[in-house]
This record gives sequence, C-alpha cells and structure tokens, in this order.
Amino acid sequence: MIKRTLIAALVLLLTGANAQELNKQDVKNEVMRILDSINKAKLPDTKSGGGIEEHWYDRISLRGYAQIRYNGLFSTNDKVSCDQCDKSWGTTSTAPDAKANNGLFIRRARLVFSGQVHPNVFFYFQPDFASSPGSGLNNFVQIRDLYFDLSFDKKREYRVRIGQSKIPYGFENMQSSSQRLTLDRADGINSAISNERDLGLFFYWAPAEIRQRFEMLVKDGFKGSGDFGVFALGAYNGQIANKIDGNRDLNVVARLTYPFVIGNQIIEPGIQAYTGKWAFTGEVSSGVTVNSDPQYVKDERIGATFVLYPKPFGIQTEYNIGTGPRYNPTTNSVDVTDLNGGYVLLNYKWDIKKQHIYPFAKFQYYDGGKKYEKDARSYVVRDYQIGVEWQPIKAFELVAEYVIADRTFEDSALPVNRQQGNLLRLQAQFNF
Repeated sequence: MIKRTLIAALVLLLTGANAQELNKQDVKNEVMRILDSINKAKLPDTKSGGGIEEHWYDRISLRGYAQIRYNGLFSTNDKVSCDQCDKSWGTTSTAPDAKANNGLFIRRARLVFSGQVHPNVFFYFQPDFASSPGSGLNNFVQIRDLYFDLSFDKKREYRVRIGQSKIPYGFENMQSSSQRLTLDRADGINSAISNERDLGLFFYWAPAEIRQRFEMLVKDGFKGSGDFGVFALGAYNGQIANKIDGNRDLNVVARLTYPFVIGNQIIEPGIQAYTGKWAFTGEVSSGVTVNSDPQYVKDERIGATFVLYPKPFGIQTEYNIGTGPRYNPTTNSVDVTDLNGGYVLLNYKWDIKKQHIYPFAKFQYYDGGKKYEKDARSYVVRDYQIGVEWQPIKAFELVAEYVIADRTFEDSALPVNRQQGNLLRLQAQFNF
C-alpha cells in the first residue's frame, strides 16, 4: 500500500512537470508529506490510537548487592559477640569453654526493584535473601522494604511514604549497608529500631535542589545517607519490621536535617526524636518480671547528628539519650531506665584514578537496654574499630576492620557477663 502510494505520487509529479513548471517548494512539501505518512504507517496500532504504548513495568529498574564476611581471624575471645550486628561474630553460648564457629557468612544478599510507575507514585521493593532468624538458620528470604511514595507536586518535593521502610531516626540508620564504612551500625543509635524498619506512614519534604544533593552524596562516593527528606514526620507500629503490632499505640517520629555547602565542604547537622510504647511479645524469659505494663512500656529517644563529608577528610558523629526497658540482673526484672550512647567516625577519601580507598576509625559507646533481645538485654559497650575500604572497581569492594571490643551484655541466662577481646573482620561486597 505504501509503495503504491509513493509510486502514484511520483507519477503525478512527473506528469505535472511535463505539463507545467512546478514550484520547488510545492515538490518539497509533497515529498515530506509522503515520508511522514510512511513513518506513521510503520508504528503499530495501539489502544491509545498511535505510538508505542508504555507500560508501568517498563519503568521498573533492578539493582542489588551481596556481602560475604569472615570473622575468624586473630580472635582473642570468642565470647565477644553482637547478636544485633552479625550472627557469625562470636558465640552467645553459656558453656564456660564455648568456641565460635566463625566460618564464611553471607551477611546480605539483596535485590532492589524500584521505579516511578506514575508521575506521582514511586515504588520500592527490597527483599533480602540472606536473613538469619537465629538458631543456626541462614539465608531465608525476608522483605526488608516495600513502600510507595505518593507525591503532590511536579517536583516531588512533598511526598507521603506508605509501607514498610526505614524509620527516619539517625544518619547511620538511614545510610545503606552498601554505603557504610564500618561493618555494623553503632549499638547506641541502632538499638532504637532493630533492622531500622517498620510499617508506617511518613511525610517527607525537601526542595528539589537538596534532593539532588542527597543523591550526589551517595552517587559520588561521599557515603551519604540517601534521600529521607530535609523534614520527616511519621507514625509507625513500633514493633519492628515483619512483626504484627503488639498494642494499639503507634510510635511517632520526627527528623530535621540539612546538607549545607560551605566552600568546598558539605556539612550536615541533624536532630531526630521518637516516642511510643513497646510491647513484649515473647522476649521475656520465665521468672523475669516486667516492672510496668508489658504491653505498654515507655520507649522514647532524642538524638543529634553532625556529618562533615569526606572531601577528603570526614567526620561523622551521633549521640542520643532516652528511656526504655532494660534487664536488671540484681532483681531479675525488666525496668524502665535512662539510656545514652553514640559514636564518632573519622574517615578519609583517597581517589587513585578510578579506585577509591577509605581509611577509617570509629569509637562507639552505649549504656542501655535492647528491647527486642532476650529479657531486654542490658548493655554497656565500648568498642574501637580501625579499618580500610578498598573499591578498585564499582562492582567490588573489600573491607578489613580490626575491632577492640569491651562489651557487657546481661540477661537472665548470663546475669554477669563482661567480655573483652579483639579480632580482624573481612568483608567482600559485590554491587550489580
């Protein structure tokens, strides 16, 4: 059909040319009209009446990372451990001569599906294929994040997040584990929310320019926390991710942070707080009493953050105070007590052509309980960490971290338990 139309048009043009002198512009217009008809005819018909129909799933991207660790080098005391941090580090056995089985361990194996499925709807889904529920069981699939951002303006400066996601409390909690220098988050801040996540509804606001700055601080290797808004306000279950809420009391959280550009440097001060009621749902051992209503235990904190991004020298520090449940070994009970803790991280960004090297040193301190562990386990932590991250290519990173640990962690099974020791920890990370 197209070929016949083109031949007929050319014949008419030639015939007309013999009969009379044609205007060159008329010939040009006719040729352009025919070519345009041909291009339109090549496109498949769609329900919308023309063009290639775009589906929502065409806007979904896929990325991910995996971390493989070894914690068995030069360990001076296998009873030094951190159940919250890494289940392959040390042992929590009560046997007097217990030894850790520190073999290779898949710490994280995550895929991220995300995309702007509508001009006003952003979708994010992150399962972890290396979850460790305990008792030596590893590599279970578990949802880490599943949420939708509903924006209200063209620049997407105002948005509401609905679903399971990170709770906006603390810089290091917001920072992806694929970006963090130290192998684990600090006890003092991370003890607020296990796995940093819960089901909730959150309002985020940030100017478009600052959202781009948040993105740059991650993309360009400055170890940013990601885009969780300049201002955040939300409500969540308060029972940690992947668990049914234990009471009718929603926790409330708020955060304010801003990355300022000062000359060649970028600093980011911040403040955050949350309040709510914790519900025990099986964490308390038989014979241990809770000196308050176990379904409505006071749980609240306020913290401050300061970050000087590594250009090339960097500082990252956070500290928080609050109130929460904590095991009391003297009375074999769980009391509501004050808590406090934080950390200081010094780091340096050294670029060698396309390679990146980050030497770092960290001190952390925490004096308080961990509500989601056995008997709201009591902790006093004083740890030093010295290490280096080497990124020879974008798809691969290697971290070596030497830990000097002094950790007291006590519950009804181990009412007197202070452990001190050192070890070298290694991690290989693959980004794709």
